[in-house]
Amino acid sequence: MKEKVEKVLNEIRPSLQADGGDVELVEVTDEGIVKVELQGACAGCPMSQMTLKNGIEKRLKKEIPEVKEVQSV
Repeated sequence: MKEKVEKVLNEIRPSLQADGGDVELVEVTDEGIVKVELQGACAGCPMSQMTLKNGIEKRLKKEIPEVKEVQSV
């Protein structure tokens, strides 16, 4: 599943980079929890939780039904 998650993150990454940010995959658990680290401008942005839940998590769940949640570390 980690490879699938990386593939989707690579599709999301250009839009984050356009705003000076990025996302790095930290871990995918057996329970379907995806742990990521928001970087650059995303790390300190007040909207980062919205980006995480409404952007990254929503897209991952849509494309990979096994994903249960996305967490920032």
